Amino acid sequence: MTPLRIKIIQPSRIVLDTTCDHCIVPGSAGDLGIYINHTPIISTIRPGTLIIYNGDKKDYYAIHDGFLAVEGNVVRIACEVIEKKNEIDKSRAEASQQRATERLSSKNVDIDYRRAEISLKRSLARIQTLSDL
Repeated sequence: MTPLRIKIIQPSRIVLDTTCDHCIVPGSAGDLGIYINHTPIISTIRPGTLIIYNGDKKDYYAIHDGFLAVEGNVVRIACEVIEKKNEIDKSRAEASQQRATERLSSKNVDIDYRRAEISLKRSLARIQTLSDL
């Protein structure tokens, strides 16, 4: 059986180019399970956890927005930020979550609420990736 190839690309480098059994990608409309011979698809990605399965092994990544394209047993993900589970600093993610939550609940008119919302989503993606899924 032909394995599923996954390529993760950032503007400055190729993060990952390997094969896997399947993967779960946080699509903007919900999580997408991508398996061998998957129907071609293009989707945006929301902040969340990317899980790559190889046999009994699972690799977890916090991913923060981007695009997904699946065609011919190749999964291509283009994103600005992606962090492997062991690269995430839990205390930093929790502090970021706390700051973003405080900003969103603030009545200060000078707060950039869109930026605070993005920061909250990214910190929650990091924390989710660190938890046992």
